[in-house]
Amino acid sequence: MVALTHQNEAPLFRDICLHADDIKIRKITLKDLWQSLREGWEDYSEKPISTLTLLLLYYPLIVLVFIMFALGKDLRFLAFPTVAGFTLLGPIVAIAFFEMSRHRERGQRMRWRRAFGFVHSSAFAPILALSILMTLLYAGWLYSAEIIYFSLFADTPPSSVADFLNQLVTTRHGGALIFYGNFVGFLFAYSAMAFSVVAFPLALDKPVNSFTAIWVSVRAFTSNFFVLAVWGLVVVLIMAVGAALFFIGLAVALPILGHATWHLYRKIIEP
Repeated sequence: MVALTHQNEAPLFRDICLHADDIKIRKITLKDLWQSLREGWEDYSEKPISTLTLLLLYYPLIVLVFIMFALGKDLRFLAFPTVAGFTLLGPIVAIAFFEMSRHRERGQRMRWRRAFGFVHSSAFAPILALSILMTLLYAGWLYSAEIIYFSLFADTPPSSVADFLNQLVTTRHGGALIFYGNFVGFLFAYSAMAFSVVAFPLALDKPVNSFTAIWVSVRAFTSNFFVLAVWGLVVVLIMAVGAALFFIGLAVALPILGHATWHLYRKIIEP
C-alpha cells in the first residue's frame, strides 16, 4: 500500500537542507577579530559563567590528568599533550556560548537553560557528528604524541618528572620532542580549526548537514587564511594563559572566546 502524503505536512530536514553553494562567505580583516573579541566580552559581561560551572565542564580533563599521574610514570608524558590538545575539543564546549550569543542578538535574555536547546532541534545531529570528528582528532593527536615520545625516549625513559624536564631542555632527543611535538600539534590544531571555525555555529544557525558545515568551514578558512591563522594564535595564547592560571583563568577565557567565535562567524557567513 502506498502511503499518502498530506499537503500540509512539514518538510523533512533533508528537503530544506542548504547546500554549500547556497552559503556565501565574506572576506574579513584583522579589525573584525578585535571587534569580535570586544563583542564576546560584552556577551560575557551580560552573563558571566561561574568558575564552578567551568570546572564542571573541565572535570573530565582534570580527572584524566590525575589518573595519568596516579598510575605512574609510564603515562605522565601524556599529561601535557592531553591538556594542550584539549583546545581541539573547545568548539564542543563552546556550543552553549554560541547559543547564548544567538539569543542575545535576537534581543532575548541569556539563560543557561536555553543554552542547550539545540539538542531538541534538527541541529543536534550535525553538531553530534562534528563533535565526534573533533574527538577523533583529539584521540589522533594523543596517539601521535605517544608515537613521537616513544620513538625518542624508548631507550632512555625518564625516571621522574624532574628527570624528564631536565632531558627535555638539555638533551638532543628532548629538543627533538619539543620540535616534532609542536610541529605535529600545529598540524592538528590548524586542521581542527579549518574543520570547525565555522562548522559548529553554522550547524547551529542554519539547516545544514555535517558535510556541508565542514566544507563551508574549510572554504571560509582558506578564503581568510591569514586572518584566521592570526585568530588561531590568539585563541591558543588566551587558552594558554587561562590554563597557566591553574584553569581558573579559563573561567573567563573560554566563554569570551566562545561568544567571540559566534560574532566572528556572523562576520564571515552572509545571513
